[in-house]
Amino acid sequence: MRKITSLILVISGFIELVTSIVLYIVPSGRVAYWADYRLLGLSKHQWGDIHITVGTLLLLSAAFHIYFNWRQIIAYLKNKTKKLVVFNKNFIIALAISLYVAIGTLYTLPPMSYVIYFGEHITELGNKKYGEPPYGHAELSSLKMFCKRMGIDLSTATNLLKNGGINFTNEKESIVEIAKNNNITPEQLYRIIKTTANTTQTNQLFPEAPFPGFGKQSIKNICKKYKLDIEELIATFNNAGFVVEEDDTIKEIGAKNNSNTMEVFEILKNFSEKNTLESQ
Repeated sequence: MRKITSLILVISGFIELVTSIVLYIVPSGRVAYWADYRLLGLSKHQWGDIHITVGTLLLLSAAFHIYFNWRQIIAYLKNKTKKLVVFNKNFIIALAISLYVAIGTLYTLPPMSYVIYFGEHITELGNKKYGEPPYGHAELSSLKMFCKRMGIDLSTATNLLKNGGINFTNEKESIVEIAKNNNITPEQLYRIIKTTANTTQTNQLFPEAPFPGFGKQSIKNICKKYKLDIEELIATFNNAGFVVEEDDTIKEIGAKNNSNTMEVFEILKNFSEKNTLESQ
C-alpha cells in the first residue's frame, strides 16, 4: 500500500501540474465560454473539473503518504541528541519559505508578483484573440433577449441567421444552443448578426452595468465605441475632480483618483444618457 500511495502521489501530482499550467494560460472564463475555447479537445470547465478531482486525489494520497512516513517526518524534527524539537532549523526554513510565498502573494512581492502578472498578461492576450462577450454570460441568453439587450432588430437577425445557413427552432433558443447545434461558437454566431446592430441604430447603447473587461478599456476606445465626444467627457471628469487622459484605462483612472470602477462607470453612464437626450 505504501508503494501504491507513493505512485499515486507522483502521478496525480504530474496531472495536477499539467492542469495548473493549462488553467494558468487559458483565457478568462467569460471569454472561454463565449468563444467555446478548447485545448486538446477539452473546455476550460472540463480542465477545471479534472484539476479539482485530481487535486482531491493528490491531497488524499499526500495524507496517506504522511501517515505511512510519519516516523521519518518526526525524525526531521529531532536534533543530534534525538530529542524532538519542532522549531528546529529545517522547520523554520520550510515555514519561512511557505509563509513568504503565501503572504508575499497578497502583498505582490517578487517573485510571486511576476507569476501573477505574467498569468494576467497571457490571459489578456487570449481575451483579445478570442473576443470579449458583450455582457456577462451572453451565451446563455435567448436569441430574443440577446437582440433586445444589444439593440438588434430581431427579425433582421433571424433572417441573417437563416440566410447564413444557421438552423434554429425559434428565438427562445439560447445563443449557446443555437451555436452548438450548428457547430460554431457563440462568438461566431454574434458576428453573423452583428452587422445589423450597426445599421439599425446610430449609436450603440451604453450598457446598464459594467461589461466584462470594462476596467481594461481606455477612455479613447469607449468614446469611439459609443460615439461620445472625448473632449467633453474629459471635461466632465475634470469637473468631478478626476484627472483623466484619453489613453487611461478605467482601472487606471480609478487608481490615480482614489476611486473605483463603479464610480467611473456612473460618470460615463450619466454622460452618455445626457448626450443621448441632447441629440433627440
